[in-house]
Amino acid sequence: MTEEQRWSIVVPVKGTAEGKSRLAPELDAAARARLAEAFSLDAIAAVRAATRVHRVIVVTDATAPIAGHLRQQGIDLVDDPRGGLNPAVLAGLAAVGPAATARVAVLLGDLPCLVAADLDEALLGAEAHPLAFVPDAEGSGTTLVTAWPGHPLVPRFGAGSAERHRAAGHEELAVREGTTLRRDVDTAADLETARALGLGPRSHAAAIRAAAPPPSSRR
Repeated sequence: MTEEQRWSIVVPVKGTAEGKSRLAPELDAAARARLAEAFSLDAIAAVRAATRVHRVIVVTDATAPIAGHLRQQGIDLVDDPRGGLNPAVLAGLAAVGPAATARVAVLLGDLPCLVAADLDEALLGAEAHPLAFVPDAEGSGTTLVTAWPGHPLVPRFGAGSAERHRAAGHEELAVREGTTLRRDVDTAADLETARALGLGPRSHAAAIRAAAPPPSSRR
């Protein structure tokens, strides 16, 4: 497979403590931030392991701890313009280069149990459609959007994004039942389902740490 046949993937990492308040409201901001960071690091590791991926571009706050981890791994970083999720995606897409020359996709980072084979399956399916997407497990959100060269990708993330991507001409990809690509995590129930699928190593460790009582309260 040539580089032209593989995909450039933009991963916006905007998982903050506030963004994960529904996941574990009893935790402090630092603990929720660690969970969000672990989710993203595991998802990015799976993206890098996918055989159909040529390049990974992560959009995040350049001062955040996760940025340091990613720099050490040699991953291309784009500083988050801090205007919301869709502006962050657009900043990453601009770093990919002209839409006429690259297969591009956008993958959200809160996929702690993502495995490379599931992403490869979706990208293979996306080769048949100029514009495509994968909805989240609930069906109303979106975890992946893709575009062929010559078909500019306009992100429409946010509440009800699946329908907006569909209305814009993105074909819903047929992926296997139970794929890790649809298992985003926003609530405690989501996390339990993700555990059953198998969390990535960083997410597993962060979830255990978050569940443990502080040292002063242990018996």
